[in-house]
Parts: sequence; structure tokens; C-alpha cells
Amino acid sequence: MHAAPLLLVIITVVIALGFDFLNGVHDAANSIATIVTTRVLTPPQAVLWAAIFNFVAAFVFGTGVAHTISSGLIRPEAMTIYVVLAGLIGAILWNLLTWYLALPTSSSHAIISALAGAAIASFGSYRAILFTGWGSGWGSILIFLILSPLVGMVLGYIIMHIVAWSSHKAPREDAARWFRRLQLISAGAYSLGHGTNDAQKTMGIIVATLVATGYGQYAQGHTNLLGRHHEIPIWIILSCHAAIAAGTMIGGWKIVKTMGSRITPHLRPMGGFSAEMAAAITIGLATIAKVPISTTHAIGGAISGVGATRGLHAVRWIWAKRIIYGWILTFPGAALVGAITYYLLHVTLEAWLGGAVAIH
Repeated sequence: MHAAPLLLVIITVVIALGFDFLNGVHDAANSIATIVTTRVLTPPQAVLWAAIFNFVAAFVFGTGVAHTISSGLIRPEAMTIYVVLAGLIGAILWNLLTWYLALPTSSSHAIISALAGAAIASFGSYRAILFTGWGSGWGSILIFLILSPLVGMVLGYIIMHIVAWSSHKAPREDAARWFRRLQLISAGAYSLGHGTNDAQKTMGIIVATLVATGYGQYAQGHTNLLGRHHEIPIWIILSCHAAIAAGTMIGGWKIVKTMGSRITPHLRPMGGFSAEMAAAITIGLATIAKVPISTTHAIGGAISGVGATRGLHAVRWIWAKRIIYGWILTFPGAALVGAITYYLLHVTLEAWLGGAVAIH
């Protein structure tokens, strides 16, 4: 193995962790949107709270989502380091653009779409994409990506009705005080789910990079604190969770405002608790199924469902539409950016590496 490819592997791993960090900035802002909007915590307190649970998730959950990303989306022969690198850069560029526009799109959609675009550009055919297989393949993943905001919305609506009915006899001030405390738990549960589902996407990318380049010995498994064996080493798991937790610490206040008060104005602790629990359950179910979903859209749908309990007029649908537009645009947009990035990398790396390796 030549030195240049090894350097390229290191660069790719660093960029993957950079993507994970930006995921924390871009997506994990949703972890604190409701708890800040309801004024249970200040933004600095909320980002610290979310970051802690993002990191703690490393010691609790399995790595099924990571396995899906590393081997369940792209054909092994099409998953080269150049495809991975182009997909990462394409997803980062898309995330930066949507962050600048304060558009709450999904980093999950971005990385999956950018990888697909780069793989198709490399392979020269849509056959680079795997379409079938439970918990893997674009068929089941697209179903979960579509269902996640809808499930979040329905659960948010149901949970809000349940908690409102169960506390309707309590004095309003007492109920508000209890739900302010409970929202600390629900926000932690959501951040725990976000940490495991989103960080695992980066884990899968790093594992795919190491295996595709012949460095698979650095991707050997370990046994976690609960006695479960994982195919992914602890250094990858900890570094990915640390990166997303650090990104959460930086925060994303522009997107917090969109996800919280602009979708459902005057959100109260009871509503915040209901939305976070609905999103946490949605993400947890997807993680158990080993499927990557959009945590952004899970919480966005849950907030909309909570608002809808006060009537459809209580939801600012113009902001909900912005989320839907971002959801629709991300698939073709990020895929196109990934494909263009691959072609640019093809030319650049071919000139840099010369005849040392074949560029696929």
C-alpha cells in the first residue's frame, strides 16, 4: 500500500469526523429546540445537556445503523474511498448551504444522497445502489425516511392528548412545574436517540473506508459495557460520539428558532415534553430496526403534531412547508453535489496520485 493512499484514508476519516461535528451543529440543534423554546433551559444549558446524552449513547446502544450505512446502501464494488470522500464533501457542502439559509434539512438525507450520487457517477449506472433488503437497501430506508416525520406527528398528537387528559385536574402552575422537570428527561431521551442514530452514520462511513482500502484490521470489533459484541472498534465509536457532542456544544441557534417557536408558537413545557418523547420513540424504533432516519424530521413532525392538538391553525404551516421543501430538495440536490464532487476529485486525485493507484 502506497503512502499517498494511506494519507488519503487519514484525510477521509478526518473529514468524516468533521461531517459528524457539523451534524452536531446542524441537526443536534433540534435536540434543544423545544426545551429552549419552552424556557426550561437557556441555550448554553440546553446544548450542554444535549451534548452529554449524545456522548452517553456511545455506551448504551448497538451499531446496527452503522452496519447498514457501511454495507447496506452501496454495492461493495462501488464503495471506494473516492466515492466516500466525494459523498462526505458533497454532504458537508449541502449542510453548510442549508445551515446558511436556516433551512432545517436532514444531514442523514444529505449523506445518503451524496454517497448515492457519487457512487452512480463512479459506477456509471444506478446499479451501484442496493434497492432491496430489510434494514438495508434504498427501498426500506426510503420508507423509513418518509414515515419518520409522519410517525413523529401522530405520536406527538397522541401523547399530547394523553398527558393533557391525565393532568387536566391539576392546578396549571403545578402541572407546568412538573412538566418542566419531565422535559429534562424527554430532552435527554431525544438526545440519546439522536446521538446513537446519527453518530452511527459516520461510524459506518469510516468502517467502509477502512475496509475498502485494505485497512480492515483497524475496524475490528469490541464488547461494550452491556456485554454486547460489536463489529466496530471502540475508537471509532467514541470519536464519532465525541465529534457530534462537540458540534452540539457549538449549537445552531438559527435552526432552533425555526424548529421551535416558528413551527408551533407559544410551545409550553407540556407540549415540549410530548414532542420530545414522540421523537425519541420514533428514533428508537428506527434504531432498533437498524435503519438511518432523519432526526430533524422526526422532531419537526412531533412538534407539528403537538401544535395540531390546539387546531390546525396553531401550526404555522408556512414553516412546516419549508421543512418539507428542504426534505424534497435534499435527495436530488445532495446527490447532484456528490456526483459533481466525485468528478472534480477524479481529476484532482488522478493528477496528484498519478499512476500510483487506479482511480475508480
